[in-house]
Amino acid sequence: MPTYVTALAFAYLLGSIPFGYILVRTFMKQDIRATGSGNIGATNVVRSGAKGLGLATLLLDLLKGYFAVLLAKHLAERAGLADPFQLMTLAAVIAVVAHIYPVWLGFKGGKGVATALGVFLALVPAAAGCIFLVFVILFAITRIVSLASIIASASFLFFGFYFAPPHLTHITIAALIFIPVLIIAKHHQNIVRLLNGTEHKFGKKKAAA
Repeated sequence: MPTYVTALAFAYLLGSIPFGYILVRTFMKQDIRATGSGNIGATNVVRSGAKGLGLATLLLDLLKGYFAVLLAKHLAERAGLADPFQLMTLAAVIAVVAHIYPVWLGFKGGKGVATALGVFLALVPAAAGCIFLVFVILFAITRIVSLASIIASASFLFFGFYFAPPHLTHITIAALIFIPVLIIAKHHQNIVRLLNGTEHKFGKKKAAA
């Protein structure tokens, strides 16, 4: 139990680091939450006019999820846990939840897409590669970040379990399902706009939510 507490605590601390907010505040002296959609993620940072900071936000949000899972793996193996993958998946959930609900910003963060890709990369690298390819193809065709993110997240429900280790526990299965479902749920406003045909296309000068 101490290993679980330590791993999940570190997962939350890592996942909750609001890199988009920090970078824009540091280099542009602005609050990204007052720009565009108010989201702290990479897409809104780019839309604020800071493409370099947007790329940095994307990479850092991805890496914090990746390292949260790797740290859980290290702690699990060090403690001799019979099923390290279970702790890794729980750490993945906590890292994504922490990004979406960071204590430092009043529990109002991003939508978790980059952080989820990071945890998937650590958990099931082949699946992460597949869903990233799905995202790239859909984004190239539609230029709609939200649509590409939603469908890529949904595709993990196939690729994740296809490439996952055998003999998953019920907890692990629930965790692997929870992450993409949470991300899709966080895009509920985008889904409404997609259905209405009013969703923002990347590159157009229009305030997005």
